[in-house]
Amino acid sequence: MSEEPGESVPEASAAAARTVPPNGMRTFLHVLVNTAAANITTSYLWFALTFWVYLETGSVLATGIIGGAYMLLLAVFGMVFGTLVDRHRKHRVMVVSALFSLVAFAAAGGLYLSHSEAELLDLGAPWFWLFSGIILAGAVVENLRNIALSTTVTLLVPTERHANANGLVGTVGGLAFLVTSVLSGFSVGLLGMGWTLAIASGLTVVALVHLLALRIPEKDPERTEKAAFVDVRGAVAAIRAVPGLFALIIFSTFNNLIGGVYMALMDPYGLELFPVEIWGVVLAVSSTGFIIGGAVVAAKGLGRNPIRTLLLAVALMGVLGAVFTLRDWWWLYAGGIWLYMMLIPVVESAEQTVIQKVVPFEKQGRVFGAATALEVSAAPITSFLIAPIAQFWIIPYLETDAGRQAWGWLLGDGEARGIALVFVFAGIAMVIAAILASTTRVYRTLSAEYAVAPETVAGPEGSDAEGLDASDAPGSAEPPARPPGPASAAQARGGVSSQE
Repeated sequence: MSEEPGESVPEASAAAARTVPPNGMRTFLHVLVNTAAANITTSYLWFALTFWVYLETGSVLATGIIGGAYMLLLAVFGMVFGTLVDRHRKHRVMVVSALFSLVAFAAAGGLYLSHSEAELLDLGAPWFWLFSGIILAGAVVENLRNIALSTTVTLLVPTERHANANGLVGTVGGLAFLVTSVLSGFSVGLLGMGWTLAIASGLTVVALVHLLALRIPEKDPERTEKAAFVDVRGAVAAIRAVPGLFALIIFSTFNNLIGGVYMALMDPYGLELFPVEIWGVVLAVSSTGFIIGGAVVAAKGLGRNPIRTLLLAVALMGVLGAVFTLRDWWWLYAGGIWLYMMLIPVVESAEQTVIQKVVPFEKQGRVFGAATALEVSAAPITSFLIAPIAQFWIIPYLETDAGRQAWGWLLGDGEARGIALVFVFAGIAMVIAAILASTTRVYRTLSAEYAVAPETVAGPEGSDAEGLDASDAPGSAEPPARPPGPASAAQARGGVSSQE
């Protein structure tokens, strides 16, 4: 983390103390299961599209563009999604997201039925990009649910269990990755893209029906008549109100910049080592690391200082990313992915846990949206750059005698040595960034902010807590009084400069 640019950040109140419903955790688990079902469906179709395009076209460039476009659209709409989440009930947002995704997947299915696969796979014709774009749109809008889910942790779960709840999110994400990795590979290899689209549409209907039966206790958010459609100013103010939060988001942005390398090249490298059906199984088995990592966080939390935990995890991810392709041994790649994925829930849960504690609930959607916009925007930049560079320069270079002589001592002989070289330098960059961030003053400042921020607690049985049942009329009751929080975290510290 580097120092935040510009003038010093004005001190502002940390997240005000709140009370959550006594049955909030149970409600959150229902929401989590439903969101997991939606994520499984989207991942299943997304993996299938990626596998299908690469297998049928053999184009690293096309695969990289599709992956990059997905991340770019998440970045473009991150602020919009965050603003929508803050201004509407979370259940309403989730329903709209599910409906849009259903329409998009059904439209893609119609396009598949009305055109031949040859037409849809012609990279020089518009049908390939339209078909991929429709699936992209459904997958991108589904991310509304994920932003809403992050805010429901604050709405429904006491602060002391935030890390555990975020760990459960990571565990479910790992389960989704495991299931979809296997199913997508077999689905494309055995059923084809048409049946894959039909299955995805059917699963989306099931998740939507379940969602309509859920109820999330929440009042209608307060609105202003002249509120902007995209509240950039509000998001910036909320981030700047917490010293060090901007630096954390910038660090995560850089981490995603490096992560874009793996996003663009992981599947092409894996498909060089394995047939598509086996590669899907390898991804599935490796994704158990994601499940284990999330389960550990759910059970043990993130420690007293989640930011320190985040930086340590990123450094370890860099080491793994630099070594798991040094040889084209399938077990080295699979094992490296397994360990790498074990650390992803730690990193994601740590950032979410910090934001949920130091940012007021009423502004968390905008902050999560802004963080998504900045962090996700980095990955497509790398993906768009590295895919053509790898295909037209690095990969051919490593296939020459000069390339093998220059890098053979490090990378050995085998398949896809060019991609392996890219992974080495990406991993080294991650390690250096984590080490440098841990030495900065802003790291200590944000750690102290987190330590003194007020916590939410479970309300007594029978209390209204912070929200109303969805059946209650908005504004039918006054919000309960909130315990006074500190005027600012800095004032509460009374001169404490760090909290290790």
